[in-house]
Amino acid sequence: MRRSFLSYELRVTGHSKRRITRHSSRFTFHVSRFTPHVPLSTPVPIPNEQHLIFSVAPEQRGERLDRYLAGQLDDASRVEIQRWIKEARATVNGRAVKASHKLAAGDAVALARPPRLEAQIEAEQIALTVVYQDDDVLVIDKPAGMVVHPAPGHLSGTLVNALLGLDPSLAQVGGPDKDAIFSEEMASLSGLRAGIVHRLDRETSGLLLVARNDAAFARLQRQFKTRRVEKTYLALVEGVPDAPEGRIEAPIARDPAYRQRMAVLSEKRGGRKAVTAFRVMERYLSGMSQQRHEFSLLEVDLLTGRTHQIRVHLAFIKHPVVGDRIYGRRKQRIPCPRQFLHAHRLAFTQPTTGQRIEVESPLPDDLQGVLDQLRREA
Repeated sequence: MRRSFLSYELRVTGHSKRRITRHSSRFTFHVSRFTPHVPLSTPVPIPNEQHLIFSVAPEQRGERLDRYLAGQLDDASRVEIQRWIKEARATVNGRAVKASHKLAAGDAVALARPPRLEAQIEAEQIALTVVYQDDDVLVIDKPAGMVVHPAPGHLSGTLVNALLGLDPSLAQVGGPDKDAIFSEEMASLSGLRAGIVHRLDRETSGLLLVARNDAAFARLQRQFKTRRVEKTYLALVEGVPDAPEGRIEAPIARDPAYRQRMAVLSEKRGGRKAVTAFRVMERYLSGMSQQRHEFSLLEVDLLTGRTHQIRVHLAFIKHPVVGDRIYGRRKQRIPCPRQFLHAHRLAFTQPTTGQRIEVESPLPDDLQGVLDQLRREA
């Protein structure tokens, strides 16, 4: 007898499970009691970082880790400290924990503090593609290869440098209220946002929203926090999902073993809610190698704003982004100049007028060329 509803358990690794619920032609992936074993390792050192160790006094027991560190470091903001904790730079008795972790007397708190970005961030005359602008908002079509925020090793050539060259007054937008940050996407080592309200990975191209004044910045922040900003991406992935559309619900956190990566982790291990929806737009069969492989072009809606969320979620369901050598295959099955991920559509409410604004960006030539080759083979 055929059933229209099927729920079953699928073992992903030796220490993790995911439950896949199938209802007619849709799949929903979500994590249930997901507690993977991730070995802790010595953090990858950053030049000039400080290694600090504190011992919790009896009168400090019961204090949250982030508040405790804020009391020990009078020159660090609460936002910086919380970011370090998320990056597993702070440990308690050798283990990575949440910022809200309650300390006990005698706990050993270790911190690998990164160096401060002291270099002056300068305005640079870098050509930008502005697809929408008014008195409150800019929408930039960011090219692949451009870093958004300055950081050690990337002090010039970033989107912040380019925005300051376009409009020097942006240096004052979004900076003072550091505690208003609602996700790790908003944090930057420099503290200078230049009105940038969200972020794209260096190798991800496409639309990015910039506020031109503090009032617009605050209102756009609220729109992101209440999920009123719609962000849709185009992604080419390996294989073909089992259903034409789906929803992935799996918490994401910094990988304790490899700080440069994110991972699906249970909430007990610091995972934060992350939701991604996708739709299959096209399917391809490639014969570029000796074996023929399938690929799918997806339209992906980012419903939460975790770092590397789309890449982590698609790899989690065994359909990694083509060209992604961090979460996907190191040796790619088809030639692709970078990770095939493009911020294609952005919809938001104009902060002053309340008008709904929607803008789109076509695939850039490098990614369009990959699709053209797949279509020719078909």
